[in-house]
Amino acid sequence: MAENNGYVMIIIAAPVEAAAGLARSLVERGAAACAQATAPVTSFYKWKGELHEEKEALVFVKTAAGKTGEVKRVVSEEHPYEVPEVVVLPFTGGNEAYFRWIDEALG
Repeated sequence: MAENNGYVMIIIAAPVEAAAGLARSLVERGAAACAQATAPVTSFYKWKGELHEEKEALVFVKTAAGKTGEVKRVVSEEHPYEVPEVVVLPFTGGNEAYFRWIDEALG
């Protein structure tokens, strides 16, 4: 496994009907090299003191660490939630060829 600190995966929870559009927009706008929208998951969370159970999708975004701010901007513009989940996880290793592809895809 190659060490690499310049790349991240960002996880975003979104309504099922919004996830694919958000993933596509992140790639089209150059904020991400790749974004995947999952099948629905069931989320349980507290919001304003009440327990909620919702069907959501997860968006997995692969990008350069320097693009994190751009991803957050796109999410703030396009995500329907008042407080969207955006969690950034650094890659600590992986396939160097994949990391080169991320660089190429991001231009």
